[in-house]
Amino acid sequence: MRSASPPPPGSPSGSRTSCFQPSSVSSEATVPIVEPADSCTGGYGCTAAPEPEPVELVVDPESGPEDKSVLTPLVTNGCIKYPGVERETWTRQMDFIMSCVGFAVGLGNIWRFPYLCYKNGGGVFLIPYLLIVLVGGIPVFFLEIALGQFMKQGGVGAWNIAPLFKGLGFASMVIVFFCNTYYIMVLAWGLYYLVHSFTNNLPWATCGNSWNTPECTEDFRHSQCYNRTAGNFSAGCHELANKRSPIIEFWERRVLRISDGIDQLGTIHWQMLLCVLATWVIVYFCIWKGVKSTGKVVYFTALFPYLVLVILLAHGVSLPGALDGIIYYLKPDWSKLGEAQVWIDAGTQIFFSYAIGLGALTALGSYNRFHNNCYRDAYLLALINSTTSFFSGFVVFSVLGFMASEQGVDISKVAESGPGLAFIAYPKAVTLMPIAPLWAALFFFMLLVLGLDSQFVGVEGFITGILDLIPNSMVGGVRREVVVAICCLVCFIIDLSMVTNGGMYIFQLFDYYSASGITLLWQAFWECVVVAWVYGADRFVSDIAWMIGYRPLPWIKWCWLFITPSVCVGIFLFHIVNYKPLNYNKTYVYPWWAEALGWALALSSMVCIPATVVVKMLCCHGSLRERWQHLTTPVWGAHHLQYLTMETSLKYLAADGAAQGKQKETTI
Repeated sequence: MRSASPPPPGSPSGSRTSCFQPSSVSSEATVPIVEPADSCTGGYGCTAAPEPEPVELVVDPESGPEDKSVLTPLVTNGCIKYPGVERETWTRQMDFIMSCVGFAVGLGNIWRFPYLCYKNGGGVFLIPYLLIVLVGGIPVFFLEIALGQFMKQGGVGAWNIAPLFKGLGFASMVIVFFCNTYYIMVLAWGLYYLVHSFTNNLPWATCGNSWNTPECTEDFRHSQCYNRTAGNFSAGCHELANKRSPIIEFWERRVLRISDGIDQLGTIHWQMLLCVLATWVIVYFCIWKGVKSTGKVVYFTALFPYLVLVILLAHGVSLPGALDGIIYYLKPDWSKLGEAQVWIDAGTQIFFSYAIGLGALTALGSYNRFHNNCYRDAYLLALINSTTSFFSGFVVFSVLGFMASEQGVDISKVAESGPGLAFIAYPKAVTLMPIAPLWAALFFFMLLVLGLDSQFVGVEGFITGILDLIPNSMVGGVRREVVVAICCLVCFIIDLSMVTNGGMYIFQLFDYYSASGITLLWQAFWECVVVAWVYGADRFVSDIAWMIGYRPLPWIKWCWLFITPSVCVGIFLFHIVNYKPLNYNKTYVYPWWAEALGWALALSSMVCIPATVVVKMLCCHGSLRERWQHLTTPVWGAHHLQYLTMETSLKYLAADGAAQGKQKETTI
C-alpha cells in the first residue's frame, strides 16, 4: 500500500486533515469542487461541502502552443475553490525582460545616480553601491519576481503564501497608486518641454518673453563678473546675485506658474492639464488589453532611450570641457567611505531604482510560465539596471562639464539632481549647443519615453492587484478595459491639484512621503521576514528549485534571513533619526499641516501591514496558536495542484520500480 501523499509545495509536513489529497489524482482524473470556507475554523480541515460535481483538471498550461483562457479549479488550504480563469502569460519571455527593464530602468537612473556618484566620492561610491546591490537589491528583486511566478498572482494575491500578512499586498497597492498619480506629472512636464522644442529659438534660452521679469539676464559668465575698476565697469557679482536665469524663469513662471505656498493653489494651468490628459490617454491605450499589448509596446519604450543615450554621449564627449566633467564624475575620494551618508545614499538609490516594494515586479512575474528561470532573469535585470545608471553618468557629466566650461564656473556649481537636472541644468546646456532645438527635442523625447514605460508597468501592476481581488464568480462580468479606465480617471482627477499654481508643492509632498525611502524600506523588510521566517526560507528555496530545476546559491537564503532585513532596518533608522522637514528650493518651509498630510500619506501604506495582522487575528477563532497556524497556511492555486500531481506520480512510479527491483534481487 502506498503511503500518504506529500502536502502541497512548501506546506508543513504535519499539516491537519484536508479535503483533498492532490497525489491521489492524475492529470486525467476528476475531483470535487467544494465550497471554500470563508470563516476561520482554527485550521482544522474545511467546512462541510455540498454534493460534489465532477470537474476535469486541465493539462499543463505550458504545454499548449498558444495561451488560452480555460477554467481551472483553485485550491484553498487543500480544498478546491470555484473554477477561475487561467492566468494570462507573456507571448515571449523577452516581453517580461523588456517590461522589467522598462519599469526598473527609469528617470532615477538618469537624473539621480550620477549626482549621488559625484557627491559621494566619485568612483568610490561604486563600492558601497555594489555591496548593497549584492546583499539588498538582488535578493529582494529576485524574491518579488519569484513570488509572483510561484503564486501566479499579483502584488496582493501573491501573499496568499502567508495570508496573515496579506497587508503587504495592500501596502504595495497604496504605494504604487501614489506613484502612478504623481509620477505622471514628470511626463507631462517633459511633454510640455518637447512641444516647445520645435521652434527656431528655444523659449527658455532668452529673456524678453511675456513670463520673464526685469531681473532676467542671459549672461552669468564669471569672467565678466568683476567689481568697479578704473575706467571700466560691469555689473558687480553682488548685482548678478539678484538676477535670474531665463531657464529658471521658464520653469517656474511658465511651466509651473508657481505660487508662494501650498496654501495658495490658485487656478488650473490649462496647457499643462492637456499634457497630463494626453499622457494618461497614451498610458491607457498601451495597457488596456493586458500584458499582450504592454509586452509589445515596451520593446520600443525600453530600447529607444538607450539609442538616445548613445547619441547624446557621442555628441557630449565632442564638446569642450566634456573630459573634465567625466573626470569629476569618476575621481575617487577615498575619505568618503567612512561617512555613513554615503552608504545610506547607496542603499536608498538601489531600493528606488530597482522598484522594490511596489508590487509591480510581483505582478510582472505572475505572468511568467511556471518553469521560467526567474533566478537568471533577476541577475540579468540587476546587471542592466546598474550598468544603465553608471553609463548615464558619462552622458550627464560630459554635458555638465561643457556647461561649466562655457560659463567659467566649477562643475559643482552646475551639478543638479532630480527635476533640477532634467528641467534646468540640461535645458541650459542645450542652449549652448549648435542646433539647440534638435538636441532639446531628442532629450525630452527620451525623457518622455523613459518615464512612460515605468508608468505603463506601474499602472499594470496596480490593475493586476485590483483584478486579483475580484471574486472568481465575478471575473467573467468585469471588463479589464473598464477597470483600467476607472483607475486612470481617478488618478487624473487627483492630478488636477498638481496643475494649479501650487501644484509643485503638492507634487513634492507626494514624492517626499508617499513613496519615500522610509515606506519602501519598511515594505522590503517585512517581505523578507514573511518569506524567510513565517513561510520558511528553506521551503521557498525548495519551491524555486521546483520551478527552475536547481537551488539558488545559499547566500540568497542568508540574505533573506539576516543580511537584507538588517540593511533595511539600519537605513530606515538612519532616515528617522536624520529626518528633516520638507522644503522647496531651500527657501520655502512647508507648514505643519502639510507635514501632517505628508506623514498621513506615508503611514497610509505602512499601517496596512500591522492593521491586517490585527484584524485577521481578531476575526479568527480558536487559540492563539491555532489562529497563527491557520492564518499562515498558504492558499494554493490550481497550477500547484497540476504540477504536484505530475511530479508525485513520477516519484511513485520511480519508487514502485525501485521496490520491485529490490524484491527481485531478494528472490534471486
